Amino acid sequence: MSRLPVLGEPVVLDDVGPPRRGRAYPAVGASAALLLPAALLLGALVLWPVLRTVHASVTSGGHWVGVTHFRAALAAPGTGAVVGRTVLWALLVPAVVTGLGYLLAVASRRSQEGKLVRLILVVPTALPLVVTGVTFRLMYDPDPSRGLATLVAARLTGRTGEDVPQMLGPGLVTVALMSAFVWAWVGLAVLVFRAALDRLPSSLADAVRAYGGTRRHVLWDAQWRPLLLRTVAVVFALVALGTSRTFDLILVMAPGSVRDEAAVLALRVWQTSGGTTTGEGAALGVIWLVAVAAGMLVAALFVRQAWPPPRAAEPDPVAAPPPRPFRLLAAGAAMAWLVPLAVLVATSLHGPVDAAARGWWSARPSLASYHEVLTSSELWRSLGFTLLLAAGVTATVLVVALLAAYPLAGLTGPAAQATGLLLMIAVVVPVQVIAGPVNEVLGVALSSGTARGLVLVHVALGVPFAVLVLRNAFADLPTDRLRAARLGRHWWGTLRRLARHCRPAIVAVSVLEFVQVWNDLVVGLLFSGPDSAPLGLFLAGQTRGFVANSGALAAGSVIASMLPALLVVLARRHLVAGLVSGGVR
Repeated sequence: MSRLPVLGEPVVLDDVGPPRRGRAYPAVGASAALLLPAALLLGALVLWPVLRTVHASVTSGGHWVGVTHFRAALAAPGTGAVVGRTVLWALLVPAVVTGLGYLLAVASRRSQEGKLVRLILVVPTALPLVVTGVTFRLMYDPDPSRGLATLVAARLTGRTGEDVPQMLGPGLVTVALMSAFVWAWVGLAVLVFRAALDRLPSSLADAVRAYGGTRRHVLWDAQWRPLLLRTVAVVFALVALGTSRTFDLILVMAPGSVRDEAAVLALRVWQTSGGTTTGEGAALGVIWLVAVAAGMLVAALFVRQAWPPPRAAEPDPVAAPPPRPFRLLAAGAAMAWLVPLAVLVATSLHGPVDAAARGWWSARPSLASYHEVLTSSELWRSLGFTLLLAAGVTATVLVVALLAAYPLAGLTGPAAQATGLLLMIAVVVPVQVIAGPVNEVLGVALSSGTARGLVLVHVALGVPFAVLVLRNAFADLPTDRLRAARLGRHWWGTLRRLARHCRPAIVAVSVLEFVQVWNDLVVGLLFSGPDSAPLGLFLAGQTRGFVANSGALAAGSVIASMLPALLVVLARRHLVAGLVSGGVR
């Protein structure tokens, strides 16, 4: 055992004990200094607001009222339907995304067109949900002279546009919203399943066949049991978490007249309390938070083993491509996934008057909508602010998470498990639940509605996931690398050297955080001010006059989608490892 100074404290190199010993880890004083920035952010802007919301849900005017607020909130008109709709979103949509993602991952493996199929499927994953809402609202426009889906349905059924069931009407609006969400998330599921399938050693299937196993035994014993069950749990949990945050999609895609028929808890909490702390809003928020946290913890029980396993040294050179029907399925899915993108781009290539009056297929292409958007000082101001915001938040989150992940990687046993669970719960806290208390904190420390406050909220919400991913990356480094990086160096030099070995995880964290901030609507809606309006808020504001603004709105959506789509496409291989590693340890 040897000791080295780090931040004035000894670093212990211990070669005995449970797993993760034999690693360099800072002592208590150094760990406290490294964890302080993350602890302050999470304590002030996540933990205390959660406790404040819980307190508000059981008190009124400082006096204990028990479950009074819960009874009032649940007895309010429409709340039962909202809760049921939220449960339906949390169960049905993840099941569809998971099943379809697995089928398309199998269908696009080891074929010449597979890479192109996966590229097409992953692009919608990068788009802001505001843009997804705009795209599908254009497709589902109830006027057959503008809405492609309505026109196709009318032609296929031989009905007039008025007789065709309206996808954005009160009866089908939830189905329309779910279809948009599935379109946006299937690409992520395909990437994760593809990575899992590529790591399945072919020797397992050969062994099952050697013992007389059938195709069903090969599927179960050589694929599902060793890996794919855990992968299903990861994908299902990620999508279920995403469905709990469908606020952006509903706010943009559902017309105001049917918004109540489409509402889920994400929207109802905001409608009840907005950015303030109220008893009934806090009660709904607590119910929502408990349900989301419990769901994530249950999912974590199925993915306790590391994912994915180490890649085999040599790929299987004789693996056959999938059968022709599967390849046709993949090609058909890619063509279907291109249709909404084509509708968005085609609408943007028409003038404002043509886009508002008739469908893109019946008018001449024009750049007038782009000219209108690009000559708007408001768009450029929003783009510049969002770029600076996303870059600043990403850099800050990365620094804070690196400092915290380094000492946390040395934890073992119950301490490591408890830390991981706390970080996972912090990841899934819906921002609407804590909006009121966070505004109270910002009102004391800063003035609410400022750019600085918006940055702090984004950083606090981004740090837990970044710490999870980077902690796992540090913990996975071989012992010899840790020792080589540690010996004879100051802590900053050690951390910088270790970070070089964890470059894929750092890329994943950076891209995910940048895209998350760039695509955000809800945080900007709750915490921004007149001088700090991000891009998502700007686009959402244009939807108030949707038909009249459809050309300019489509052009603005295309412009807003270019950067996140490029980043996700270029970094898609790193994103898979980053997404799953943070949630499974």
